Amino acid sequence: MNLAEILDTLNASVLTDKVTLQKSVENAYCADLMSDVLSFSTTKSILVTGLTNAQVIRTAEMAAIEMIVFVQGKRPDSQTIRLAEEKQIPLLVTDLSMFEACGKLYERGLRSKLHRHNQTPTIKCQAKSH
Repeated sequence: MNLAEILDTLNASVLTDKVTLQKSVENAYCADLMSDVLSFSTTKSILVTGLTNAQVIRTAEMAAIEMIVFVQGKRPDSQTIRLAEEKQIPLLVTDLSMFEACGKLYERGLRSKLHRHNQTPTIKCQAKSH
């Protein structure tokens, strides 16, 4: 799904300058806990969140998130928008709730593809029978 389709689906607007409407994503991830984003998100994803601080941009960069949607009409401050522009991460805002935004993205075919980045290997043990 590309940026233009997401804008239309969520009735959203773009907060950052110099974005390409053809930029696309394959997955969606919704969270307000940035530690979860780092642990579970995948590349080629859109992050849907209610947090608007600069840490969201830094986390998105580390997790290779392609774009961020802020829900409930929440808007980041100008410094956060500038940081996103420097990192070339498009920021969108919608008046929808997180639940509604995720539902609409799911309806249009985006799925969550969870990937645990720091997963400890599973060790299988077999009990001896006596």
